[in-house]
Amino acid sequence: MIMTLALLTATGCHSTQESRTGGIAPTNEAFSITVPKSNSVKQGTNTALTVVLNRGGDFKRDVQLDITTTGITITPNHILVKASDKPEVICQIAVARDASIGDYHVTVTGTPTTGETTSTIFTVSVAAQ
Repeated sequence: MIMTLALLTATGCHSTQESRTGGIAPTNEAFSITVPKSNSVKQGTNTALTVVLNRGGDFKRDVQLDITTTGITITPNHILVKASDKPEVICQIAVARDASIGDYHVTVTGTPTTGETTSTIFTVSVAAQ
């Protein structure tokens, strides 16, 4: 069963869903966001973070990514990913020397020029120096 589904996807078969504007819209007009499941960063250091915008084959819109958290710093935290841009965005997680040890939740929200917003959350664990 799994091999059959992989074969259908590889050959370009598309499923459809009802469009909000009427008619049938291909489901590959959607997008999703991939983030690390978790990161561990020591106090007083920083590390790279990769956020990936996964576009369906027919998704050709710009997406505004907004990254929010408290207690740690992620830069840049507002990124416009144009339809023609690469889907990977590299950010930096910076943890102050006096940051509290523990887990911090980071939300990444993607807002396309048209269509529905999507978001995902991941955890950054801050460890002692």
